Amino acid sequence: MLSILAIVLGLIIIAFPMVGLIGAQAIIGVAVLLMGVFLLISGISEVDYSPSRGIATVIIGILILILGLILLFSPNTFAFLAALTIYLAGILLIIAGLVTLIGNKDSGFSFWSGVLGIILGVIYIILGTYARDPMVLGALIGIWLILTGIIRLLDN
Repeated sequence: MLSILAIVLGLIIIAFPMVGLIGAQAIIGVAVLLMGVFLLISGISEVDYSPSRGIATVIIGILILILGLILLFSPNTFAFLAALTIYLAGILLIIAGLVTLIGNKDSGFSFWSGVLGIILGVIYIILGTYARDPMVLGALIGIWLILTGIIRLLDN
């Protein structure tokens, strides 16, 4: 069932890459926003014990809170940051693929999932060099979901 869900979500994201990007923007914006709120509250509670650390944490919390609001409500800022982080995504996919390959040598699904992660990581890095359009990132996420769903179906 999870395989079919991955395939369907992948097809939706490929058909409407902005859906994937808007979803990613909302998730990342809210996550950063919540991190800012946590640091702000944490810094306020630390002021009594360590004033310098508490004030520093409050300042960082405020900055991250502002960044979270910008990410949440500014698609252009998100697109800019997505273009910068496409390289990081590629590196992380390669690392995840290698870890999957090394950690699960016996499972066919894990082998092909690891290979797929490495290949897509290299593609991310190449596309990050030539394409600054974050819609490409949405399409790659869709492709990864479809291929992972198909491999999972075939592995069962």
